[in-house]
Amino acid sequence: MSQYVSRLGSGRMAPRLRFPGTFPGSHRKPRRVAMLSVHTSPLHQPGTGDAGGMNVYIVELAKRLAAIGIEVEIFTRATTGALPPAVELSPGVLVRHVDAGPYEGLAKEDLPAQLCAFTHGVMQAWAGQRPGYYDLVHSHYWLSGHVGWLAAQRWGVPLVHAMHTMAKVKNAALAEGDTPEPAARVIGETQIVSAANRLIANTAEEADELVRFYEADPTAVAVVHPGVNLDRFRPADGRAAARARLGLPQDALIPLFAGRIQPLKAPDVLLRAVAVLLDRAPSLRSRIVVPVVGGPSGSGLAKPEGLQKLAARLGIADVVRFHPPVGQDQLADWFRAASVLVMPSYSESFGLVAIEAQAAGTPVVAAAVGGLPVAVRDGASGFLIPGHDPEAYAQALARFAESPDLVARMGGAAAAHAQGFGWDTAASATADVYTAAMHEHRRRVRVHHV
Repeated sequence: MSQYVSRLGSGRMAPRLRFPGTFPGSHRKPRRVAMLSVHTSPLHQPGTGDAGGMNVYIVELAKRLAAIGIEVEIFTRATTGALPPAVELSPGVLVRHVDAGPYEGLAKEDLPAQLCAFTHGVMQAWAGQRPGYYDLVHSHYWLSGHVGWLAAQRWGVPLVHAMHTMAKVKNAALAEGDTPEPAARVIGETQIVSAANRLIANTAEEADELVRFYEADPTAVAVVHPGVNLDRFRPADGRAAARARLGLPQDALIPLFAGRIQPLKAPDVLLRAVAVLLDRAPSLRSRIVVPVVGGPSGSGLAKPEGLQKLAARLGIADVVRFHPPVGQDQLADWFRAASVLVMPSYSESFGLVAIEAQAAGTPVVAAAVGGLPVAVRDGASGFLIPGHDPEAYAQALARFAESPDLVARMGGAAAAHAQGFGWDTAASATADVYTAAMHEHRRRVRVHHV
C-alpha cells in the first residue's frame, strides 16, 4: 500500500491519500477478460495514426496475463474489410474486430458517434457465448470506457478502467497551437470514473490527478507501472553495431525523437534546441544527425509537413532525417544507435518510449511532466527538463556533445533502471486489481440481494 501527499493549487496541503498498489487476498482471479480498445487496434504499428504507447501496453499486458492463466479477448474497431472477425494474437489472446462506421477516414474525434454500433458488436459476440463467459471488463481510454460501462452492467461483472490520458490534464498543459479536448470528453471521463469498480493509474501522480480533477474514490485507484519488453529492448550488440545497420556515422551525436508527430509530443522543441546548439557550436554540424522516427497524428495531421518546414526555416534541414514509423524490433535498433532520446512532451501518462530507450542502453532527456519523472532517473539515467524552452534542451544536449563518455555512463545506468519495469510485474499487479474488483463486486451483489 503506497501513500503520498499531494498539494492543491492554492498551496494548501491536500488530505493524505492512500492508493493501493495491489490488493492482497486469496480470492479467485478471472478466467477470461474482455479488453476494450475502440479507437486503436493492438495489431496496428505504434508511431502511426493514433497508435502509440497504448497499443504496446495492451499487447504486452494481454500476453503476460495469458501467461499467468487469464485469457484475454480484445475488442477493437475494424479499419479494413479484409480483417477476419477474430485473430489470435498469441496463445490465450484473441483480437475481435467490430464493424462500427466506415473502415477508413474516420478520425478519433468522430468515434463517439460510433460507440452505439461498437457496443452492438460487442454484445453480439457475447450473445454467442455461454452465461458468465467473461469475468471482467477492462477498458482503455475514455471511448472504450463508455462501452465497458454498459457491457459490465449488462453482463453483471466489474469494470476496470485505464484512462491512459485525461482531457482535464491535457487541457491544463496544451502545446501552443494545439486543440483543447472537447467538453464531451470531460463529461464522458467523469461518468466513467464514477462507474468503474477500479481505476488503474500508471503513476502516483496520475492517481492523484484522478482524485483532484475527477473526484475519484482514492480506494478504487490502483497504481500499476507499465512495463517494457526486456527481451526486445536491450543493449544487445551495442551502439556501434546498431549504427552500422542503420547507416549512421559512428562518431556522431545522435539525439533521437521517436513517436507520433503532433504538438503534444513537441518534436519541434528538439529541432529548435538543435538550432540553438549549432548556433553556439557550428563545428558540431559535421558530426550531428537528428533522426525523427514517426508519423503525423492527432492535431499534427492538419500540417503533416510542418516539422520538415520548421527544420528548413531553422537552417538545420541538412542534419535532420525523417523516417516513417518502424516495427518494434527496428525501433529497438534506433534506440541503441542514438546518443540520447529526447522527449519534450507537454503531457505523458507514463512515457513508455523513455523506458524502452533506457532498456536499450540509451539515456533520455525529457520534460518533467506526467509519468516521465518516474520513467527517468534525473541525473542518473538522463535529464529531466522543467518546461519546454529549447535553450534548456540545448544545454542538456551540449553536455553529451562535450562529454562523449556521458552517453556510455548514463546508458549503463539507464539499462539498469529499466530492469525494474518488466511486464511480468505489471501483469501480476493488474491481476491483483482484477481479483479485488471481482471480490468487491460479488460482495456488493450479495448485499444488494439480502
